[in-house]
Amino acid sequence: MNRKTPIFSKTDDAKFFRTLNKRVNDYFKEKNLKKTGNWKLHLKTIVMFTLFTAPYFIIIASPRIHFGLFILLSIVIGIGMAGIGMNVMHDGNHGSYSTKNWINKFMGGSIYILAGNVYNWQVQHNVLHHTYTNIPGHDEDLDAGRVIRFTKEAKWYKFHKFQHYYSVFLYGLLTFNWSLTTDFKQMSGYLKRKLSYGKVKSPKILWTTLVITKIIYFSVWMVIPMVVGVIWWKVLIGFFVMHYTAGLILSIVFQLAHIVDETTNPIPSEETGEIENTWAIHQLFTTTNFAPKNWIVNWYTGGLNHQVEHHLFPNISHIHYGKIAEIVKQTAKECNLPYYEYKTMRSAIIAHFKHLKELGQEPQLA
Repeated sequence: MNRKTPIFSKTDDAKFFRTLNKRVNDYFKEKNLKKTGNWKLHLKTIVMFTLFTAPYFIIIASPRIHFGLFILLSIVIGIGMAGIGMNVMHDGNHGSYSTKNWINKFMGGSIYILAGNVYNWQVQHNVLHHTYTNIPGHDEDLDAGRVIRFTKEAKWYKFHKFQHYYSVFLYGLLTFNWSLTTDFKQMSGYLKRKLSYGKVKSPKILWTTLVITKIIYFSVWMVIPMVVGVIWWKVLIGFFVMHYTAGLILSIVFQLAHIVDETTNPIPSEETGEIENTWAIHQLFTTTNFAPKNWIVNWYTGGLNHQVEHHLFPNISHIHYGKIAEIVKQTAKECNLPYYEYKTMRSAIIAHFKHLKELGQEPQLA
């Protein structure tokens, strides 16, 4: 795989992004709106944190609670956990939650209570994924190790023939792996590559932050429940159920935007490292929306079903994506460029697993 840093083409004869950017800016000026979040996002933040914390305090207050109810509360915590990640943490770490930088940092820091790490997430998501979207060897969201084959460039193994069946079970391990191993591996790798987002911090500070936040995290979710009287095996099961619920939700939502048949995996030129399209046009070819008119999906996923808009304007809060989507769609149409979307979440899910099945076939036979 070519590890040379990709360079995007500067040729945009249709002046797509220049036109689009002006139209979107004009929209906010005409409506007298800020591009950051408003009361709708603030209210949603309260709801998500309530879903996340209320069941925890119920369990702490009633350590001998019925096992069935305990599992149900753990699932609700997982739903709230994913909700915070998609709505609060995501906007915060993109600097779109508020006009105030300290509020964005605070909200972005909510990833620590989700078992993640700000530095790792910003490098993987803001730098690698948003810059090199769907480019094999550069966008780490395409790298699932050997177990799942997300691109035709990835090495094929016989067990990939069944990946459209078993992948959904592995998706639920996303945040569970965050909490145990992923953050340590990522930080080690990113620091060796000298990757950063924004102000560069010393490795000593980053490692200290990682270790301290992990200790606090496991103290809150495992030590305290045991101390107040929750049986150890129930704590372990609840911890896993919570993470599996959040991981499954987040993974499914993430995959629907990029791992479907319509989206492409552009390969940089071996000689120059250049990508065929400009960065903005590249986003149109590698990203798709789903369920754009479903208010429940729109509300809960934090606008991640409007991935086209998010990738083009990551500095704009997700609460505006529904409105600017028509501007993006119309501009793409005028410039004879693609605008991929699935009308329903069901059709997007079917398309994703159908694509996984195709990628799981032996390359010579596919």
